[in-house]
Amino acid sequence: MAAHNSKLAAYQSVAVHGGIAADDPHHLVLMLMDGAMQRIAAAHGCLERRDLAQKAQLLQRAIAIIAELRGSLDHQRGGALAQNLAELYEYMTRQLVRANAENKPHFLEEVSGLLAEVRCAWMAVPMALKQAEDARGR
Repeated sequence: MAAHNSKLAAYQSVAVHGGIAADDPHHLVLMLMDGAMQRIAAAHGCLERRDLAQKAQLLQRAIAIIAELRGSLDHQRGGALAQNLAELYEYMTRQLVRANAENKPHFLEEVSGLLAEVRCAWMAVPMALKQAEDARGR
């Protein structure tokens, strides 16, 4: 039941972005990353305002989204890269839990930076695929 709830939470977090991109998994992953980053930024603001209850809710949502990202990894096709991402997502989750427990913003900033780096790399995937297709077609 908990796994179902986390997937529902991730779905709901993506749905607020204007629609689900079921036919475009690449876009869906970007939306999930954006959703996590937005919740972390909002939690940072809550921490500054000392709204600890809202901070905890936002971080729980961000953790659920990161869990969905981790769960969507294809370990069979992704190999070592998928394993490295899984470990990075697990680390991010631990840091968000620490941020929530210790009320230290530097943990939030660290996770946001890591997510931004992964997002940047993920943004380059379509271009790399197109270049690979073009190279095969030559």
